[in-house]
Amino acid sequence: MHSTPVPPCPETDVVVVGEALIDIIDTAAGAVEFPGGSGMNVAFGLGRLGVSTAFLTALGRDERSRSIQQHLDTAGVRLFPGAEHLNRTSTARALLDSSGSAEYEFDFEWSLPHISPTFLPKVLHTGSLASFTEPGATQVRSLLEQFSRRCLITYDPNIRPTLLHSHTEALRTFEHTVALATVVKLSSDDARWLYPRTSPDDVAQRLLDLGTELAIITDGASGSYLRSNAAEIDVPAPPVLVKDTVGAGDSYMSSLIAGLIEDPEDDFGYGKLTRLGTAASLAAAITVGRHGANPPTRAELIRSLELAQTSRKNSDD
Repeated sequence: MHSTPVPPCPETDVVVVGEALIDIIDTAAGAVEFPGGSGMNVAFGLGRLGVSTAFLTALGRDERSRSIQQHLDTAGVRLFPGAEHLNRTSTARALLDSSGSAEYEFDFEWSLPHISPTFLPKVLHTGSLASFTEPGATQVRSLLEQFSRRCLITYDPNIRPTLLHSHTEALRTFEHTVALATVVKLSSDDARWLYPRTSPDDVAQRLLDLGTELAIITDGASGSYLRSNAAEIDVPAPPVLVKDTVGAGDSYMSSLIAGLIEDPEDDFGYGKLTRLGTAASLAAAITVGRHGANPPTRAELIRSLELAQTSRKNSDD
């Protein structure tokens, strides 16, 4: 059954602009398909956390599109009208190694429908393929320029080198986007590809120099590094038995955005960085502890935060 998208409304807290696609995972029993894409994962994760979220994306008019829409419906994410304007819904074939880490082969097309938010959200998020792939990337930058300094803008480049034309061009696009963003999150792989032979703290400082207010570099089991002009902190990753890493960075991003909404003060001091980094790390840990891009619900994350707080208190006694 084809579900009719519910248009976003002015009460929407977050607008996510990004790709939605179908992840194809080869298993011993054959290929299995799941809704995916960094933008869609972030939007879905926000919905799971109880954040009012609208998603601006591009889909085909096909069964895979309907699967994505039904998936978003389960998290209460609203889809902007006009999404189904591509020839087909994009796909990414995930190749998992023995540790559960994923590499992807893409069949990807990206352009936005001729529609944009008519209201001001609290947060506008974008990243990944949507910020690099034309013609949609130019449309995304136009949106960011329209909303920059009017609301919080969060950005996660989620670099896919095989889909980028050149390092020089990608770096130029990335740094232009950073200058428009309030918060930028990189994985350690992203940081190494964008800025070879540069330490994480120097990469973070470069992002701050470009104009962002909070720079974050995540490094899997090694934790994450958060830096603003007021403070910096290393947040350890919670110990977890990893099933796979699909969607972990997107879950981190969803929790980060939810934290920004719950704590809207624009000071990025030590206390705020600690709260944001701790919750986001727990969200990512929950995700890697189960198969697929399966982010935590609000109740699950709150419970994990309570357990972590109790554990810290007991260790201090």
